[in-house]
Amino acid sequence: MASKVPVYSTNDLKSTSDDALLPYLCTLPAPYAFKVDHTKSNIRFALGYSAIAIAAFTFYADRKLGWEATKSPWIIAAVVTYFTLNSLLTFWIWAVEAGEVFAGKRKTGETITVSSSAKKFSSLYKVRVQYKSPTGKVLQDKHCEAPFTTWFTAEGVFHPEPFRHWLSSEIDILRLAAKENEKKAAKDS
Repeated sequence: MASKVPVYSTNDLKSTSDDALLPYLCTLPAPYAFKVDHTKSNIRFALGYSAIAIAAFTFYADRKLGWEATKSPWIIAAVVTYFTLNSLLTFWIWAVEAGEVFAGKRKTGETITVSSSAKKFSSLYKVRVQYKSPTGKVLQDKHCEAPFTTWFTAEGVFHPEPFRHWLSSEIDILRLAAKENEKKAAKDS
């Protein structure tokens, strides 16, 4: 049985829809499939885990050495570094990633970036897709939106096919991949 999402939780509906992008974009027929680019998420993890490591170190120092020893210049520098890393992490999430849920590259060098958003108490899923050539020329920059009810049932069950159909009707490269899938299906039957 398929898992259910609370239909009045915009955050859960958005997260489930976002999670469906990666398997869809990575399993398109050749040569349309995208390989995930983890660069931005790796930087986010490096900033976050560095801050956590510093926090753990200062906690350990406080527990083992006591409060008086934590007034040393090394501990003060660690605390300042912790706050700097956390500030950079916050900036990275809000300004650099800015709602990005997928970044990928095709074997031919084209890149795609998908950002999504959904306002609280809204039933609309909004997506921005930027598709670029290997030289960086923008081939498609599109904003599209659809109600979550297009691919979720009234009980909150997610259906990937209507979701994929909506994406392929809005995004040129995905439309080409869908046509390729239809040709393959026609040959196989």
